[in-house]
Amino acid sequence: MRLADLIDGLDILYIRGNLNVDIEGIAYDSRKVRNGYLFVCIDGLKADGHKYVQQALKNGAAAFIAQKPLMQETEAPVIIIRNTRIALAYVSDRFYGHPSGRFNLIGITGTKGKTTTCFMIRSILETAGRKTGMIGTLGVRIGDRMLHSERTTPESLDLQQLFSQMADEGVEDVVMEVSSQGLALHRVRYCEFDTGVFTNLARDHISPSEHGSMEEYLEAKSMLFRSCKTGLVNKDCSYSERVIGKACCRILTYGMESEADIKAVNPVYLPGAVRFEMVSPWYHRSFSVMIPGRFSVYNALAAASVSGVSGIPADAVAGGLEKVQVPGRAETVDTGRNFSVIIDYAHTPDSLQNILEAVRGYTAGKVICVFGCGGDRDRTKRSMMGIVSGQYADYTVITSDNPRTEDPDVIIKEIEEGIKTTSGRYICITDRREAIRHALTAAAAGDVVVLAGKGHETWQVFSDRTVHFDEREVVREIIDKDF
Repeated sequence: MRLADLIDGLDILYIRGNLNVDIEGIAYDSRKVRNGYLFVCIDGLKADGHKYVQQALKNGAAAFIAQKPLMQETEAPVIIIRNTRIALAYVSDRFYGHPSGRFNLIGITGTKGKTTTCFMIRSILETAGRKTGMIGTLGVRIGDRMLHSERTTPESLDLQQLFSQMADEGVEDVVMEVSSQGLALHRVRYCEFDTGVFTNLARDHISPSEHGSMEEYLEAKSMLFRSCKTGLVNKDCSYSERVIGKACCRILTYGMESEADIKAVNPVYLPGAVRFEMVSPWYHRSFSVMIPGRFSVYNALAAASVSGVSGIPADAVAGGLEKVQVPGRAETVDTGRNFSVIIDYAHTPDSLQNILEAVRGYTAGKVICVFGCGGDRDRTKRSMMGIVSGQYADYTVITSDNPRTEDPDVIIKEIEEGIKTTSGRYICITDRREAIRHALTAAAAGDVVVLAGKGHETWQVFSDRTVHFDEREVVREIIDKDF
């Protein structure tokens, strides 16, 4: 594709060189540049692409897009624009022929519920016989094939490549998690979303490396509803009216408590499942999900609402919801013992409360909670999570999560400050494996041990290393050795 055609329509500040050159590919990582590539210089959080122009030239770069003057002399054309992230999204979309327009694209945003809602929608669509792609925290799926992904929402170039691949393979629907960072950093800009979903908003991702405030976080989430055709908004969330006020699309609301276009009524909470009746423009019938808790009703209601907008038959919705399974989300580990173990990704005060309340609703014995907080993340939620576990669990084992560059014992002390204000019993054990061992040893008949925070993750991140750590394996090893 000619460079002149590729950049046509961009808000350009300055051009140097001949634009009548053929572009064979695009890269934002100089190590991936090949002959004839356009190199887009991204000034990122960890590295500045403008410093790698020489390497890009050495690898065969034919042109550059930058947002500041290049230090290296080059005869290759250079286009200067205000924001290279926007430019990367623009040229990637054009280079791959706007692939998001070739299928039904569904985007899910919100603090909690994105992954589960995506899995529910995928299950429903596949039950309806549609070939489906999925992009999110747990990787990329094209039909039954799974691909690795570094981010919940891939960089715009990688995303458009995936979209193009999916469209070429006959995918009819793509459902994806749209993170606040993905929105703020323009990774999904120029994507043609048919339906967007806002699940909820709670304090998370507030840090110097993410969002500076809740207001900034909200603004990022709201961006999705300025680029989709239909928006589905959880009316029971306190931020819903503000999201609706920022939207530029048709909006439908869903909920359990507020007056909404789509309602879940008469919920029944069962051990390991929920059942509810949906009242909507498309369906008026009962649905069941094999994931416990009130939050599962909201996720299933959102998934069924997307299905309604997409024209999916009610029987496919029912079948898809009944058989959906989500790794690391209220996931039961078979121990062969008279107590239960549940692994859940809960890593915010709200999500921890949700899973503990759900488990409390059907547990005959004690609820034992094992959790920690991630390092280099929002510190204010640590004491809050301590309070939640102290209030909703009978016994808490405070431990390490992914401490990253922080001292895990310092993180634990900050959690402890919160739980001390409650009457909840607790112990602090820094080593997560030993913390799990202690919890399993403390469990009696009818108890439920909740391992919160890691969920689907199979690793633990320290300042100097990342180690393999799969809680399913850890539980089974401890059970086999000590019980």
